[in-house]
Amino acid sequence: MTTGPAGPGEGADGTEVRSVRNVLVLTNPAAASGHAAKSAVPAVARLREHGLDVTTATGSDAADTLRLAREAVGSGVDALVVVGGDGMISLALQAVAETPLPLGVIPAGTGNDLAREYGLPLRDPRAAADVIAAGHVRRVDTGRIDTADGASRLFGSVLAIGFDSLVSDRANRLKRPRGRLKYHFAMIAELAGLRPLPFRIVLDDGEEIRRDLTMASVGNTRSYGGGMLICPDADPRDGLLDLTLVAALPRTRLIRFFPTVFSGTHVRHTAVSTHRATTVRIESPGINAYADGDLAGPLPAVVRVVPRSVSLLVPGS
Repeated sequence: MTTGPAGPGEGADGTEVRSVRNVLVLTNPAAASGHAAKSAVPAVARLREHGLDVTTATGSDAADTLRLAREAVGSGVDALVVVGGDGMISLALQAVAETPLPLGVIPAGTGNDLAREYGLPLRDPRAAADVIAAGHVRRVDTGRIDTADGASRLFGSVLAIGFDSLVSDRANRLKRPRGRLKYHFAMIAELAGLRPLPFRIVLDDGEEIRRDLTMASVGNTRSYGGGMLICPDADPRDGLLDLTLVAALPRTRLIRFFPTVFSGTHVRHTAVSTHRATTVRIESPGINAYADGDLAGPLPAVVRVVPRSVSLLVPGS
């Protein structure tokens, strides 16, 4: 991954070292079927072994978790640490973005795409705690989406629109089965009813794209869905968003297409076009957008990059 020029106080790799002595550890107990709560125990123990003063908190739901994260800003802690997956990190972004408070992550989700992007230890809470204690901070971009219902939120990884969001819509309506299996059922159902989706997209240079698509993805980082490299060249420090458009495909071709997304080679496919912009306006009737795996809201939407808006604790070089 390439980075832009180092800013004031940054090393050649774009990081600076801060003293981290006092942290709030915020846990999502529901992440990955309770795995986050289990990961918090060794992580907190390791942070205390490093001599850090650790306060722990658990939100009762998303709104309560966001409240706790916002209270951490300006509370005097040196970092907010979250234990969970991409959804938990996304909640924290709403609180710490455009503030000096660093965000630390103990990965404990299902997809862990944001943690993977920044090289954080995925299955070792103690090693992830070591990263936090070391205090290497990197400023990274986020994206902001404003949807037709008036909602606005930040995202750290990928915005999914089209077939992906229809699958998520259907999965969210299903009572059973639970867990990842319901997404498999939802995907099969959406494949059975696959149809071209009319899109109108306007980029910040004025370029207008009117096409029938299967899906559109806006990436601040490269992957979603547990390692699917939908925007394989996205760089969360370049001040740009990467846009990947997949033309309307018949069902059999789409099924053959999906495996190539894990390697990022799908961008060589004639049905795929890629673009870069700082602002993207997206319209498609009746379609929702999902950011970091969670519902962002209905289209039309305006998506903007927010450069260097989050301080993230990352492994040192």
